[in-house]
Amino acid sequence: MERQKKIIKTSVLGIVMNVTLVAFKATIGFLSNSIAIILDALNNLTDAISSIVTILGTKLANKAPDKKHPYGYGRIEYFSSIVVAGLVLYAGVAAVTESIDKIINPGEVDYSFVSLVIIAVAVLVKFFFGRYVKSVGKKYNSGALVASGQDAFMDSILSFSTLVAAVISFIWGIHLEGYLGVILAAFIIKAAIDMLIEPINLMIGTRADKNLTSKIRKLAMSYPEVEGVYDLTIHDYGPNKAIATLHIQIPDKTTAREIHRLSRQISYDIFNKYGIVTTVGVYAANISGKYGEIKTDVEKIVKKRKEIKQVHGFYVDNDNNVYFDLVINFEAENPEAITKEVISELKLKYPKYDFHIIIDADISD
Repeated sequence: MERQKKIIKTSVLGIVMNVTLVAFKATIGFLSNSIAIILDALNNLTDAISSIVTILGTKLANKAPDKKHPYGYGRIEYFSSIVVAGLVLYAGVAAVTESIDKIINPGEVDYSFVSLVIIAVAVLVKFFFGRYVKSVGKKYNSGALVASGQDAFMDSILSFSTLVAAVISFIWGIHLEGYLGVILAAFIIKAAIDMLIEPINLMIGTRADKNLTSKIRKLAMSYPEVEGVYDLTIHDYGPNKAIATLHIQIPDKTTAREIHRLSRQISYDIFNKYGIVTTVGVYAANISGKYGEIKTDVEKIVKKRKEIKQVHGFYVDNDNNVYFDLVINFEAENPEAITKEVISELKLKYPKYDFHIIIDADISD
């Protein structure tokens, strides 16, 4: 709730500030016949719209889960980040178009000292407000606010270039607005594309953060019964909303009562520390005696193949069935062929055993 309030409060401040800047800049732009200032006002208008989108996105994203969307609405924030980035992209494209037109069809520009002062104040306001918005966005994990803060920072640069062009025009009568507009529009478009990449990647699904997965594995391994942690998967359902699954390897003589206690406790610990709802699965391990020899041979065979990153989940039942998983990297062209080759090599040494391999993807570090 605190996160939502802070994001909305920051966005409302953005709306008030940008609407005020639009009024001043648009008036100055039309009075002085300056396309650069008019484009600057358009930029502030898109910023105000971006803040409205951020508020709506945050409100919708915090709706409680329901039957239709049991994982909640958190990913709506990623949509709102994309919309904000799209508005920045639109402003950049519009700036290119208008600036080129200004180069081809230059007009007389008439700045006043007062207009220059107002533009200078706008530069400072946008710069410091952009830094503030971006810091709030990072603190509360809001992609839309981070994008808005970055946009405000880019706007301050655009406004500064407008100020430079205006000063040059005011003192020497040389008009550089159109050329500066094209250069700055290119930077705005580049920034917009960068803003788009992160939320799109999050919606597609990205590799879990290595620092986080390492901490979760370390937490699970802190229990003496746990011999290994594997298959850690984290699904992102919006900022600060994630669901995870993992497997722990424990001795096969562990009772159901002990497994229940252990898996529940690990789930509680992960949720209390990282706010992630986690399902804990189990791999039973029987790697003593002759079974340990088979596992050692499996590991030797695996080490010879650079496509295989890990073997885990090893178990041999009483009917001479050997089970294990292979983590194969994404560069491998034919994982199925690799597993068949591993099985063939093992069968030569252990003809009485049947080998069953599950192929795992390299989903986390």
